[in-house]
Amino acid sequence: MSRPHVSAAAVEACLRERLQPLELQVHDDSAAHAGHAGAREGSHLSVHIVSPRFAGLGRVARHRLVYDALSTLMPQGIHALAIDARAPAEP
Repeated sequence: MSRPHVSAAAVEACLRERLQPLELQVHDDSAAHAGHAGAREGSHLSVHIVSPRFAGLGRVARHRLVYDALSTLMPQGIHALAIDARAPAEP
């Protein structure tokens, strides 16, 4: 039995509300994982986010902020999440 998939638009709305990003791109990569066992478990998404909230934080702390922001969506059908989280002025 497959789980529902969370849309890129839902993830984007949640991240905009919780992290007030200056830049945000959310891509649904699920089609590239069709046939993979995890494809039945939910969406495969990639996120590029630039937020002042990440200033002075390391990679793990930034990822934790993103996961915390998405905590209500994760159990609803996100199987994989690739995160590129940067502070302003970072390349």
